[in-house]
Order: sequence, then structure tokens, then C-alpha cells
Amino acid sequence: MAVVLRDVGQYIQGAGELDNLGKFVKKLGNKFLLICSPNNKRRIGDRIETALKSVEKEMVYSEFHNQCTMEAIEKAIADGTAAGCDIVIGAGGGTAIDTAKAVATKMGGIPCVIIPTIASNDAPCAGLSVVYNEEGVVVKVINMVRNPDVVLVDTGVIAQAPRKFLVSGMGDALATYFEARACWRTGARTMARGNCSHTSLAMAKLCYDLLLDHSVKALEAVDRNEVNEDLENVVEACIYLSGFGAICGGLAAAHAINDGLGAVPQIHANGTSHGEKVAFGLIAQLILEKAPKEEWDTVLNYIHAVGLPSTLADLGVTEFVEADFRRAAKIAASPKEFTKNVRADITADEVYDAILAADKAGAAK
Repeated sequence: MAVVLRDVGQYIQGAGELDNLGKFVKKLGNKFLLICSPNNKRRIGDRIETALKSVEKEMVYSEFHNQCTMEAIEKAIADGTAAGCDIVIGAGGGTAIDTAKAVATKMGGIPCVIIPTIASNDAPCAGLSVVYNEEGVVVKVINMVRNPDVVLVDTGVIAQAPRKFLVSGMGDALATYFEARACWRTGARTMARGNCSHTSLAMAKLCYDLLLDHSVKALEAVDRNEVNEDLENVVEACIYLSGFGAICGGLAAAHAINDGLGAVPQIHANGTSHGEKVAFGLIAQLILEKAPKEEWDTVLNYIHAVGLPSTLADLGVTEFVEADFRRAAKIAASPKEFTKNVRADITADEVYDAILAADKAGAAK
């Protein structure tokens, strides 16, 4: 299988860059459909509209709420079609961003601009949308014609968000290297429809190294609502490097177990984030891989240092219901999932045992 690399058209990051949006998008379209929540419209809607007006572009607002569902996608498509929009902007967290990417794809592959307001996951740079039902269970993945045309990250905006969002992004990004490495070892097909390459693996390792070196000080900056070099480094890791790594390096058991855990009612009701579930899924993946103790210690020490969950209780489980976790393991081990990228013959029983072992290891550390 060939090496295939997919990347965003332009990636821009820095404090105050939102006000420069116009110069990066002025050649992409004329009437912009802004998909975001009412809260994010209040936070940055005026700045987006002002930046677009500075280059003589129009903006139409489509209100978004909570989850990337087919209903939310269809509603935004109707808004954009009625207004004659020829380009989409998604502003907010992962679900608003995934909705915008799906809308751009289903409107004929029109240009797509992504403006994350939090660094809670690597959705901004990924060329796909994960669609859920109202219960928070993944129902389908929509692949984009191409990755987003522009991803603009204003770190001044990111620094104003609560620390829990950045912690979630750290959890998502933490798995990037280990999942790419699993795909490298097994020759698994990546989301870019090729093999994990030297470039992909190296960028995934850089993502991991930046997290280890800068995360604690980045969180301290967020607690002060300030931007420093550590925050810039971690945001680049969480959004750009992790996004590139997920698509071109590949996914494995950490993300598959995340999908399974999303079907556990207690975890869904707790509002546990994608990145938090991925971080716990990574612990289980390391168990499935029989990772060396040194690697274990580094990952678990990092998880505890930044406040990521390491036990089922941390994920919101107050009463263990075996049937729920048997179901989660079955989902994670299904043929369509990524657990097979660790080893093709991993069973649901092995995943179930790894989840329990991860809970025990997290509590013991």
C-alpha cells in the first residue's frame, strides 16, 4: 500500500489572528455560512463578521446546539442553501466543527474554514466528521472531499476557555503517537487510505514530546488566561499535530475504546469528553500491547499530572454494570473499529479485560 498524506490548505495560529481572518479567506468565497453556538456567536461572532466585511464578504448565521447529528447537519444545510452561501465557517468545539465539515461536504464540497474556540480535540484539522445520535453514540463518519481549506487558531481565544477543555485536548493528542506506532507496526491502513509513513510517525512523536515538555506550564497559562510559548506549543500539538497524526498516522484501540465507552450510560450522562475517554482508552491499549514499564510510568504520570481520568470512577462510573462494559468492549472489537490496528485477532473479551486492568492500573498509580 502507498504512503498517502492529507493536510489542511492553510494552518494559522497565534494570539489575535482571528482579526486577520479576511486576508486568509477572501479568495475562497463570497457568502459565508457561520455555524456556531449562541455562546460562541457572542464571544467571537462580531470579530468574524468584522473581519469578513473588511474584505467585502457577507456572513449568514446558522445556530448550532450541542451535538453533531444528522438533524443538525440538515438544518444548517437548509440555512446555507436558502441564503445562497458558497463557503462554510465552523466555530467552536469539536461537534460544531464536525457539523460544519459535514455541511460543506454535503453542499457539494464547498470551501470550509475552521475556527476552534477551544483546544479540546484534533477535529479542526481532520478531513472527516463524526456523527452521533442524541444518546452520544457514533452512528457514522462522513469523509470530506479534502481537509479544511483554512484552520485559524487564535490562541488568545483558546486561553480564555476553562482548563478542562485543554486537558481534554491533551488526552486526545496523547494517544496520537501510540496509535500511529501501532499502525506502523501492523501496516494498517490510515484514514488517509495509505500506510503510516516516516513523516506521519515523526510528527506523531513530536506531538507526544511537546505534550510531555510543555503541558503543565500551558495549563498554568490558561489558569491566568494568558498566552505563553508553552501554550502555543501545546495548542499546536493538540490541534495540528494530533489532527495530522490521526488522519495520516492512523487510529488504533484508544479511539475504538473511546467509541465503546460512549455507549456506557453512566459515562454519557457524566458528560465525559472525547479526549478523556481516549486517554483512558490509551491505558487499555498499552495493556493490549503489553507495553514496557517505562512507557507505562511515563503515560500514567502524565495523565495524573494534567488531571486526565485514569479510572472508571474518573469517567463517571459510580456502579459497575458488567453488561454495559461487555457491550463497550464488543463495540471496540467490532470489525469496523480500529482495535484491529493493534492486532487483527483481538477479541471483545480481551478488550473487556484490558478495560478492567486499565482501571486497576490507574487506581494503583
